[in-house]
Amino acid sequence: MTIKSGVELWDGITLEDDVFVGPNATFCNDKHPKSGNVNFAVERVLVKQGASIGANATILPGVTIGRNAVVGAGSVVTKDVPDDATVAGNPAKSLVR
Repeated sequence: MTIKSGVELWDGITLEDDVFVGPNATFCNDKHPKSGNVNFAVERVLVKQGASIGANATILPGVTIGRNAVVGAGSVVTKDVPDDATVAGNPAKSLVR
């Protein structure tokens, strides 16, 4: 596993083996952030084996990134990414070649 500088891993974030996380990628674990929220519930994020996340990507709560998937730099991942997919943009969408 490689985690570059500026990455913070919160409760509920799971990274499997051989995952790459680029500099300043951001993981979120709360769909409704609010100071003093007494109803706060951790939303999980799962990054499966071999996935790569580019620099400055934002991964929203409740998302699974599939095995060997690639998330482009600066992307905002709002929904699950399938195994072996490459996604980019805001919101992140599949790149078809």
